[in-house]
Amino acid sequence: MNEAPWLTDNVRNWREKIHALPPKARALLAARAMRAPLFAHAYAFHLNFRFGGMVPFELAEFADKRGLDGIKIHVNDGEGASLSAMSPQELQIFGQQLAGLGLEIHVETSTTEAGGLSDAVARAHAVGATSLRCYPRYEGHVSEIVERTINDLRQLRQFDPEGRLRFTLEQHEDLKSDELVRIVNEVGNPDLGLLFDFGNMVNAYETPLEALALQAAHVTEVHVKDCLIQPDRGGWAHLACVSGTGHLPMHSMLIELLLLGEDKPQVLAFGLEEEEGYFAPALRLPSDGPDPFIAARSPSFTEIDTSDIGARLEQEAAAASAQVTTIKAMLYDIAREAG
Repeated sequence: MNEAPWLTDNVRNWREKIHALPPKARALLAARAMRAPLFAHAYAFHLNFRFGGMVPFELAEFADKRGLDGIKIHVNDGEGASLSAMSPQELQIFGQQLAGLGLEIHVETSTTEAGGLSDAVARAHAVGATSLRCYPRYEGHVSEIVERTINDLRQLRQFDPEGRLRFTLEQHEDLKSDELVRIVNEVGNPDLGLLFDFGNMVNAYETPLEALALQAAHVTEVHVKDCLIQPDRGGWAHLACVSGTGHLPMHSMLIELLLLGEDKPQVLAFGLEEEEGYFAPALRLPSDGPDPFIAARSPSFTEIDTSDIGARLEQEAAAASAQVTTIKAMLYDIAREAG
């Protein structure tokens, strides 16, 4: 495999791909690019939530001011003010506040284990969310992780018997695309799809467009970000960076995702997840055997230089705001090229 295949992906002219589409597909692409459902993602304010006292409703205010369609928020974002810390009444009030702004709520959790998943479902119901994202963090051989995740996600109908939520399983740096597809197929729940993250596949030693092609039939939601891909023990690590400055073929991925679905868009949410400074090491290597071992790991977090926290928090907030402008500009470029 090419030592830097993502560079080949980036060199490909996304405009040429658009021009090669038949007229009907180009018109569809242009229309969808202008109406893409954009969501503010709480991880874009990860440090502000951890160190700056930011609370969930401030993310909603950010989304509202920038004309976004909703928010994606982890149950633990906001520390003592997070969804996981809210009482049932506080959850209901929060949901009513977002409904008053016309914003959709998507809840996220970093587990597939029954206890954490059932709690996240209950909190998602309480705030009137329409979607819940999860991913496994088990330690063990890949085959064991896959089987445990299948067994976990077969309980979704029990947790959400009325089918109020759409569920997504995210590729989160350890499992490969074919393994994720197998999980979704074996769970057999029509409300379960995949959340495609723009950069997480590289840690599993996959390239962005290759991974998207494998996952495409099941993708219903997206995390949008950019990163620099770095060699790591023969595999690839990723260092998140300002969108538009990294190695990822962002225009090309947006085009592919916007074209999913014939009668209506298959992708229902593009979460704007700027993660500047987040680092994730390689978890799958070309030297792996057929069933590699994955070590235990914590939920995602970004390291911070505590020497000037105030400046770092301002930098993060500015980057989150700039990403909205950048992604809207990319979508406009796509629509103009296709129109």
